[in-house]
Amino acid sequence: MGFDIVEKFKDKKLKERIKNRDQEAFEILYEQNADHIYRFIFFKIGKKEEAADLSSLAFLKTWEHIQKKSLKEKDTLRALLYKIARNIVIDHYRENKKDNLSLDDENNRIDIVDESSDIERDASNQFDYEVLSNKMMELKNEYREVLVMRYVNDLSLDEISQISGKKKINVRVLLHRATKALKEIMNEK
Repeated sequence: MGFDIVEKFKDKKLKERIKNRDQEAFEILYEQNADHIYRFIFFKIGKKEEAADLSSLAFLKTWEHIQKKSLKEKDTLRALLYKIARNIVIDHYRENKKDNLSLDDENNRIDIVDESSDIERDASNQFDYEVLSNKMMELKNEYREVLVMRYVNDLSLDEISQISGKKKINVRVLLHRATKALKEIMNEK
């Protein structure tokens, strides 16, 4: 789902306001993206407190980046936030000398609670989620990352392209290969 003309105009105006140190504009950016950035980071590191800290750091660095540098016209604020968040996660792993990025592991289960659902459906969904999470761990990190950005965080191909530094066609191919690989893993017995 890409930005339409109205959204691009709103994004451009918001960028201008933030560039002029408008804190209210930055609060709008924060409110629109805080949950998404937190979830993106959490799926990478699997620790709630660290994900919250790193999310805050992502917004701080975004503010600083906008104040110090000129943004390209085509770059959206959302893509900039994800790019900075992605780099923060990479730096976090370098500092902690961890080799593998993780969606979930034995010590850090991701629990999603929906209080309005029934027990049978909850059990079925939890089983499906656990199977999917375990199967995704078998994918290459690059595949996991693109699947999370596209299907968990609902980023457009353009935004993923800006975040990853890859051409849009390469992102599309990567997403296709990741989806195909996940389907193959899910179909294995």
